[in-house]
Amino acid sequence: GWRRLAITSPTSVCGKSTVTCNLALGLSRQSDLRTITIELDLHNPSMAQILGHRPERDVTELISGDVSFAEQSFRVRDNVAISLARRVTSDPTRHLLSQAMEDRLAEIEELYAPDLMLFDVPPLLVSDDTRAFLKDVDCALMVAKAETTSVAQIDACEREIAEQTNVLGVALNQCRHVGDTDYGYEAYGQGQ
Repeated sequence: GWRRLAITSPTSVCGKSTVTCNLALGLSRQSDLRTITIELDLHNPSMAQILGHRPERDVTELISGDVSFAEQSFRVRDNVAISLARRVTSDPTRHLLSQAMEDRLAEIEELYAPDLMLFDVPPLLVSDDTRAFLKDVDCALMVAKAETTSVAQIDACEREIAEQTNVLGVALNQCRHVGDTDYGYEAYGQGQ
């Protein structure tokens, strides 16, 4: 029954925005599942660059009610729409913790009835914005970067998330397997 999923990381450059984009694009293949993705990392927005789409209007204009979701977002497929930030915002907290934000999310849910809403939010150990926003989601996924994110950082973030919402899990990103076991297609008789 979880419908609102925040995607965060302990620190920056763990790949949470890339994971969010990949989830949205992957979910677009499930035609019976309606997904809305909203970029809320207003300190360091990067999804527009990842997706190669620069919105005409900023997500903060959506939050404040100056534009509708239909005007600000773009469709990936019939079942997936994405709302992107156009620029860095000087005071993201003002937007993320506003009544207007709660109103827009309720309005989007009422109008579009998404099965799932994904939120790309700032790293937990970098910004207090995420801690405050977690109360508005059903669960959170943490993205950790292999060989960079420490176990102590993961533990601290897991506790922070659990105080506000459900911990969906931890995704280990940028992991390179090094070993003598061959896990490639050759193991299935498909190699040379």
